[in-house]
Amino acid sequence: MVSLVGSGSVDLLFLLDPLESLHGPLMPAYLIAKELKNRFNIVFVSPTIDKNAASLLESHGIETLNLHKHLRFSGSMLTLEAWFRRTMLELTRSDCIIVNFSQCFLANAHVYYAQGPITRALDDIITETKKTYAVAYRFLRWFLVRRDKAFTRELAERSKIFVANSSFCASMYRDWGFPINKIIFPPLDCTLFRPAVTCPKGDYVLTYAGKETKYSILKKIAEAGVRVKTFGSKTPYVSKSLYRQPNMEFLGKITDEELVDLYSNALFTLAAFTHEPFGYVPIESMACGTPVLTYNMQGPAESVINGQTGWTAENDQQLTETAITIWKNGYAPSFRTNCRNRALDFDAKAIADEWRQLIEPFTEDPSSFNSGLSNSHFGTSEQSPNYRSPQ
Repeated sequence: MVSLVGSGSVDLLFLLDPLESLHGPLMPAYLIAKELKNRFNIVFVSPTIDKNAASLLESHGIETLNLHKHLRFSGSMLTLEAWFRRTMLELTRSDCIIVNFSQCFLANAHVYYAQGPITRALDDIITETKKTYAVAYRFLRWFLVRRDKAFTRELAERSKIFVANSSFCASMYRDWGFPINKIIFPPLDCTLFRPAVTCPKGDYVLTYAGKETKYSILKKIAEAGVRVKTFGSKTPYVSKSLYRQPNMEFLGKITDEELVDLYSNALFTLAAFTHEPFGYVPIESMACGTPVLTYNMQGPAESVINGQTGWTAENDQQLTETAITIWKNGYAPSFRTNCRNRALDFDAKAIADEWRQLIEPFTEDPSSFNSGLSNSHFGTSEQSPNYRSPQ
């Protein structure tokens, strides 16, 4: 157990998963904090924080509290390990607002921001992993799901407001019987992600290589003659046969600036996924003016508007056929304008306003949420949703 004793005026604590970088599930907290830092003193609390991430946060006026918990893994396995082991945190002050963005802190909080149950993600992702992983997960699944539900139940009981990052994400928790008070989409930095060129090359399709990517679909599309560029550092998930495919180019880990240029010059971005509660790739691509081809399901179906900012397929076959057709025939120029306009709906300033309205009522008496709970102890071991239509 770790004790957190305040030495000054801390208004807003963000509880986060291990901070190796500020991408993916950690991006919402980072962008929200940047927008709210003029209103609140913000501290990021995490079991472990990478030095570079800490330096970047502090350069933006965001304090960090590294609990220096010893974790053995890295990447996706790091978050899974932190979720499994959990962290105990005792807060000895009651003059701050707590927002729990993590899946490793079981904490009393004013707001819990849910980005999807871990086992629901594993159920989908396991289909594209190694057979040994799939067998191990099937053997352990009953235990892990039971633990996941119990953990979520405690989070819901300990949080004043339970927020989901998409309506699909909310549906997963409702399937388990947990009410969602509000839906707030993840924010996007539209000053960074914007069209980098006026005349895109359009001679390749861009996609992301990650644990949730459907590599079998990428292979079919590349074999059909579509030139595909892939970014992302999670190469253990990529089969060796894909590296030998002449129409596949793996770029590995790239900078944000390089990514903006890649999005801007792509003919379209392909989001072929197994599981995606929301999905940053589609909105980043649209912010750069490039339409997205994805599935008509889960999070991406809430951001991509079929026939206006991209195309949503009903199944793998339709996705593959649509990719080939667009590669051969192209699309109307209006798609690119529509994409940028759609992405602005997720701009960090607009999303931060929703957070400001959510948090503001707690500023009068941050300690009020402790009613009925043990004395300032933060243990970690239904209303209709309020959200904007994707259309």
